Amino acid sequence: MNPSPKGYRVGLAGASSLLGQEILRVLKERGLPVSRRVAFEAEEEEPDLPVLDLSDQLDFAESDGESPPGGLDLLFLAARARSKEGEATLLGRALAAAGLTPGQAPSSCLVIDAVDALADVPGGILSIPGIEKAGHAAPDSSLSGIRISPHPVTIVLSNLLLDLAMRFPVRSCVAQVFLPASEMGPRGIEELQRQTVNLLSFQKNPQKVFGTQLAFNVLSRLPGKHASELNALEARVRRQLRQYLGDRAPLPAVRFCQAPVFYSLAFSVYVEFGQPIAANAVAATLNGKNIAVRKHSEAAPNQVEAAGSGQILVDAITVDPDQPTGCWIWAAVDDVHLAAENAVEIAAECLLRPALKQ
Repeated sequence: MNPSPKGYRVGLAGASSLLGQEILRVLKERGLPVSRRVAFEAEEEEPDLPVLDLSDQLDFAESDGESPPGGLDLLFLAARARSKEGEATLLGRALAAAGLTPGQAPSSCLVIDAVDALADVPGGILSIPGIEKAGHAAPDSSLSGIRISPHPVTIVLSNLLLDLAMRFPVRSCVAQVFLPASEMGPRGIEELQRQTVNLLSFQKNPQKVFGTQLAFNVLSRLPGKHASELNALEARVRRQLRQYLGDRAPLPAVRFCQAPVFYSLAFSVYVEFGQPIAANAVAATLNGKNIAVRKHSEAAPNQVEAAGSGQILVDAITVDPDQPTGCWIWAAVDDVHLAAENAVEIAAECLLRPALKQ
């Protein structure tokens, strides 16, 4: 990979999506040298939401859907939406502009897949740099051009379990995950907003996305055809956890619930150890760069507070009164920001490797 003197040529599929906009923000914060941005957008209509456009805040030129001379050095996949009938998919257009074809591993362009769009392409490497830097995983020496940035649920549970398994004998783990409406993208946010307003004014309740009332409610599953996206997400997280954790930590039992919040994930996690455990020992093990553990004298973290930060906020650890070998962990994190941070960190780690610059 030979970037121009001014920086890397970066493509972004889904630049106006929630994740795409957050990737742009993190790129700016990290100061990754970028000379040109190429945006790829789906032709399908999105809800008219106030999504921040950061184009004028970035110090590089922008092109819409056309690859710059010499192709792309780096391609982020932040959306996988299909275009109108008869037109190329968003993913297909982005890969073509990068000089790639679906099913073929790229040779010179580094692809960061943050939406599981290339799950079926051989050679993709699942990566969570924050965990790997902490010594939980050996650096991957492969020079494959595809890196998979896992779902934020995978990132959070892997952080918790690998930290604990390094010090204690972890027997099992059960995780209840409370998903925000933003998991469904702008259309999910729009529907929750309209449901909330309409219910308070006794108007008709829109149910196109969730299939039922989400406002002022918690859903253990979505009804009928609406369940497919939630089921697919659960399957994606389970597959990624199996792949990433391997035999280093027990595979957690995971169940998703749809919560009536707009942004940020929340977790209720029960961890069973092979011996009686002390809450302060668990807290000391988890507390670090990626995870901030509260004390009982401090307020419990919540999804509103987590917004805007990629740090995993954990409440004071509680040992189960009737199960001295088990403890409860409550955590919250901004899922969109965490996903963007992880994707950009993968890019930074890979681009700094001399072997990838040759």
